[in-house]
Amino acid sequence: MARIDEIRDGSTWGQIFEGQPQHILIAFFLVVGATALLIGDAHPPRVLGQTSVGWAVTSIWLAVLHQVIVAIVFRLQLHKGLMTRLFGHRDLAVWSAIFMPLLIARPLTVILTGLADTRAPPGIEALNYIVGALLLALAVWGMHSTLKYFTLRRAVGGDHFREDIRALPKVKGGIFDYTDNGMYGVVFFGLWGIALLLGSWNALIVALFQHAYIWVHMYMTEAPDMRRLYSDA
Repeated sequence: MARIDEIRDGSTWGQIFEGQPQHILIAFFLVVGATALLIGDAHPPRVLGQTSVGWAVTSIWLAVLHQVIVAIVFRLQLHKGLMTRLFGHRDLAVWSAIFMPLLIARPLTVILTGLADTRAPPGIEALNYIVGALLLALAVWGMHSTLKYFTLRRAVGGDHFREDIRALPKVKGGIFDYTDNGMYGVVFFGLWGIALLLGSWNALIVALFQHAYIWVHMYMTEAPDMRRLYSDA
């Protein structure tokens, strides 16, 4: 398994851009599809000055912004040490300060979308509430497990920055006793839970978009990085 500095020594621009044309293409179709499914009203209510469709579109584009920034930083940090060159030993702290507000904006904008929405998702209302509560509880457990066992510095991609973080053992405990990817596989279901509890069609579309799009990030950006960081080849 090559060290991070060895990965950088052998880095090519082809490796840096690996998966990103696919990322852009899939993101385009996901954005078009999600926005086409949003439903507005002739005289829609507003929350903090925006309609439900307005908040939904904002949420979608903030998710795109988040994942594009992550893709750029992950690749340029792994292959060129960009953040370390710019910020020295504060590189990971600066990156966390950029990453976290965009992460927090995801559920926040889903909530605002739902609060402004008058269109309920299909299905039996009581059943939607039950499923929503279960999904949100599962997501809270997943987030607790992520913070306690996986830790925040690993969640923001610290293995792209520090050799000691990359060398940490496989995570066990909480949700990670049942899945290797508690964040994408479980925590993102909290967005579905929020949408169902708020009885919002538009919030449900945003939740679907965000959950689908995070897997695009997983396979187009993280998977090639993980192969270089952890493969023995």
